[in-house]
Amino acid sequence: MRSTLLVSMLMLSGISAAAAADTTVTIKNFDFAMDVTITPGSTVTWTNLDGEPHTVASIDGLFRSPALDQNDSFHFTFDKPGVYKYICSIHPKMKAAVIVK
Repeated sequence: MRSTLLVSMLMLSGISAAAAADTTVTIKNFDFAMDVTITPGSTVTWTNLDGEPHTVASIDGLFRSPALDQNDSFHFTFDKPGVYKYICSIHPKMKAAVIVK
């Protein structure tokens, strides 16, 4: 009952009920698992499952991880809408994007 009332109040006020949703991208076989689409305020965590080190470096310089060894992780929170392309600076053929909308 309370949740129904809250949703109704949000709908009447025009406030969006969309919430940030954190996500994980695996790095495996010299590949980022996928492009991801998230909402502003969400955090993406990259985890390297390869036996070789990799980095996560945005093309525009907004974020850059240190070298991630096997099972290491790096995270970044995206506050603004946009398309954020990134590569592995050690293996620049590895490319993907985070889409924030």
